[in-house]
Amino acid sequence: MKTILLAWLAVLMAGTAAQAAGTECIVPSKPGGAMDFTCKLARQGLLSLPEHGGAPMRISYMPGGIGAVAWHALVSQRRAEPDTLVAFSGGSLLNLAQGKFGKAKADDVRWVAALGADYGMIAVRADSPYHTLGELVTALKHHPEQVLIGVSGTIGSQDWLKIALVVKAAGVDPKVLRFVALEGGGEAFTAMHAGFVQVVSGDASEATLYSAGGSTRVLAVLSEQRLPGVLAKVPTAREQGYDVVWPVIRGVWMGPQVSEADYRKWVSAFDRALASPQFAQARASYGLYPFSLTGPALTAYVKKAVDDYGKRASELGLVR
Repeated sequence: MKTILLAWLAVLMAGTAAQAAGTECIVPSKPGGAMDFTCKLARQGLLSLPEHGGAPMRISYMPGGIGAVAWHALVSQRRAEPDTLVAFSGGSLLNLAQGKFGKAKADDVRWVAALGADYGMIAVRADSPYHTLGELVTALKHHPEQVLIGVSGTIGSQDWLKIALVVKAAGVDPKVLRFVALEGGGEAFTAMHAGFVQVVSGDASEATLYSAGGSTRVLAVLSEQRLPGVLAKVPTAREQGYDVVWPVIRGVWMGPQVSEADYRKWVSAFDRALASPQFAQARASYGLYPFSLTGPALTAYVKKAVDDYGKRASELGLVR
């Protein structure tokens, strides 16, 4: 009980500090992953707007429960903060659909802006014996106990689903795989490079960052076609015989009791930022692809996505 009380005290103190510090973007995971990139992209896009006057957005980290800690902190304790944004992804919507945020629903918060799209990918270390997705799947089929797979979240998370769908397409039961649940893509890549896991099932934006130094080999991207940029030479899973495509939306939301005026202010700000050539360049630098929705249009998209994820999760027996 003492530990829980101390945790909530920390949340309340963080909320007070955030209000004093001005605009804040909360990353609901540890530093270095795609959620982190989302807040940094939001900050970079808004800096170019005259009304922000070059004032930087503070980025803070609130990992825990694959996003549940940040969700409940804002919904229960920081409901009306007018200058606090929280990063989200398609994985956040999947967690909502599966009941991993408790009784939370999409209507519980205010959806502000989708900043871009990402895609799933499967990666290993550059010195790994696996050079193709087929070689990895063969190893998982015959010796699954020898391969540890790092994922952000637990069984049923989007990172789990990505590789589960790949091996299922090859006739392998995902239940035989060995997973290590981690907090965010940054931690997953760190674990792989340290040798604690042999494979990362994550996102292309993360792979763009971690493959730049030559220490990572991306075996496949889960997109319809090959992606431009750093990963241009990486084949899709479809090319390698596994018909799995996994797009990932990335954006920001706000607390449920933020005033309509403040909410509209942020929606308008992101409308202008998303339309600028500078934002397009920044988005590309973070390994993301064009996908822009704000305000009511984004809210409608999120509700439909949560419904669709819920149906898919039910088919796999993953809904709580």
